[in-house]
Amino acid sequence: MALSTPLQHVLRSRIVVRLLVTLAASACLGMLLLPIWQSEPLVLFLRLAVASLAALCAFSLFERWPRQLPAWIARWALQVVGVAIGLPGCLFLMYWLATPAGEPPFWQVADRAGGFLILAATGLLIAPWIALTALVRQKDAVARHQALAFELERSELSRQALDARLHLLQAQIEPHFLFNTLANVRALVAAGSPRAPSVLDSLIHYLRASLPVLHQQATLGSEIVLVRAYLELMQMRIPDRLAYRIEADPAARECVCPPMTLMTLVENAVRHGIDPCEQGGDIVVCVAREGSTCRVVVTDTGMGFDDQRTLGTGLASLKERLTLSCGDKARLVISANVPAGTTVIIELPWRPF
Repeated sequence: MALSTPLQHVLRSRIVVRLLVTLAASACLGMLLLPIWQSEPLVLFLRLAVASLAALCAFSLFERWPRQLPAWIARWALQVVGVAIGLPGCLFLMYWLATPAGEPPFWQVADRAGGFLILAATGLLIAPWIALTALVRQKDAVARHQALAFELERSELSRQALDARLHLLQAQIEPHFLFNTLANVRALVAAGSPRAPSVLDSLIHYLRASLPVLHQQATLGSEIVLVRAYLELMQMRIPDRLAYRIEADPAARECVCPPMTLMTLVENAVRHGIDPCEQGGDIVVCVAREGSTCRVVVTDTGMGFDDQRTLGTGLASLKERLTLSCGDKARLVISANVPAGTTVIIELPWRPF
């Protein structure tokens, strides 16, 4: 099976780094031995380079082979032993092959035997430590990679948990809103109002527009459309007790928000502010963009908000959905409106659709 391009790039980079480190180490070792070397310097550097590459091949070979090792053999130890055997073994082979035909073996020639012993001993003193250093760095890199992978997996699981929680809250909000609206229409029909057919037509129009987007990503623009349809519906139900005005900045319409954000505020204002108030009241919806923040303000002149009263289901769920979607970048503030009513302010981070 062909390797993916990123994996190929990583493997090639590792090979190049190992080659460069190996050649650099052999060159440094050659510079240290040069004052006591009695033959050609080029021969010294060439033999050290070839022997170092042989040690690197042994290190890389035992990194993956054999695939299965007995429990009592550690792979890192096998790699170090491979380096300790590969380097002098390669030197021995080079000296043996360089012996001319008819001449005695190199170990019987004092100068050549001495050169072999110097190179082999120095290599055995240094090469295993270089191999151990490479293994430690490799273990650290693997540990960092695993830690990063675990952190990414944990972040993905946390995101999935937040998404599931957000969907659950949305599922709780949608029936809450729909059942409240249907109860209002039922009361109008039960009273025998001649406006009942028009109200039902408006409700059907609203549901056709809103239900397909309840589970999709919402924007303040789509929320404004739903709020306008809802307020038209509510005004038909209580025309003498409800007036409304919507002021929407076009620059803020593309801002992403949790579904039913604006609708929850307006529905809460109608249900808890205007409906219980005998003389009714006004609802003003203002949506504007202020730099990197979108500001939503819903003000009503109804019953008002008691500071000692806890948040209702709609506002409590909305606050949690804002936290899940935007974290500490979103803010929901409820205050009294002067001279009467309630003001709810939501600040969202600007995120275009």
